Amino acid sequence: MPRPRIDLHTHSTASDGTDRPAELVAAAAAAGVDVLAITDHDTTAGWAEAAAALPPGMRLLRGAEFSCKSPTGRGDRDVAVHLLGYQFDPEHPAIVAEQSRLRAERVERLRRMTEKMAADGYPVDPDAVFALLPEGASAGRPHLAQALVAAGVVESVNEAFATLLYNGSPYFVPKTDTPVRTAIGMVRAAGGFTVFAHPLARRRGRVVEPSMIAELAGAGLVGVEVDHPDHAPEDRALLRRLVADTGLVGTGSSDYHGTNKTTPIALETTAPESLEQLLDSTAGLPGGVEVLTG
Repeated sequence: MPRPRIDLHTHSTASDGTDRPAELVAAAAAAGVDVLAITDHDTTAGWAEAAAALPPGMRLLRGAEFSCKSPTGRGDRDVAVHLLGYQFDPEHPAIVAEQSRLRAERVERLRRMTEKMAADGYPVDPDAVFALLPEGASAGRPHLAQALVAAGVVESVNEAFATLLYNGSPYFVPKTDTPVRTAIGMVRAAGGFTVFAHPLARRRGRVVEPSMIAELAGAGLVGVEVDHPDHAPEDRALLRRLVADTGLVGTGSSDYHGTNKTTPIALETTAPESLEQLLDSTAGLPGGVEVLTG
């Protein structure tokens, strides 16, 4: 029997992907994915549509990618990180309040970035950028990148990030992210589990020290994304050693965004044994949601 293909990190039009949730499920099915997680940024808006589109035999984990900040473990200023939360109660009051706050911050941030670019002569305006967002979508820099592509300023979303929208660029505007320990506790209180997303994606900017990830394991973090398209081979090896030393569960994921990125769905995958360890971590916790099977 072939081993199941498991992709635990994907995005839809509910945030900054280009596939509607139902299209995301269809793309996963076409790629031979057996277990899919939908993990849009700071929102659960795509859950219902993805669940309704689930084909027979496919399993769906419902999750979200939380915008967080974390100490680096070096004593310098905190760094932006992403935390994948899965199988939590989407109506838990703390989840609802924090996701609502973050989505509002995302809107204000995108508006300010667009206004800064327009003031420097770039052919973008806030109304045009927000017109690109599907109804109810969680706003993000990829939507501004799409506007820059449409205006002919850059040829691709990747080029927009590399030249204009990267962290620390003249047009970058930070947002007030959730302390990572708070987010871990919040997801656990809502019956779910957490995985540290792409922790050593160095080309995105500053990253945490592995010692910081080990500390978070003591705060309730369950897993860490090891195999990710933005991880260099030496960093994957480092994370595998961390997994062996801490008991964290190592995962692999594509971080699929449709045409906003060139990474195909299920480029990186999670071992079935690792998935079962993740799911077992919520045994006995109140709340949460069940893994859906088509």
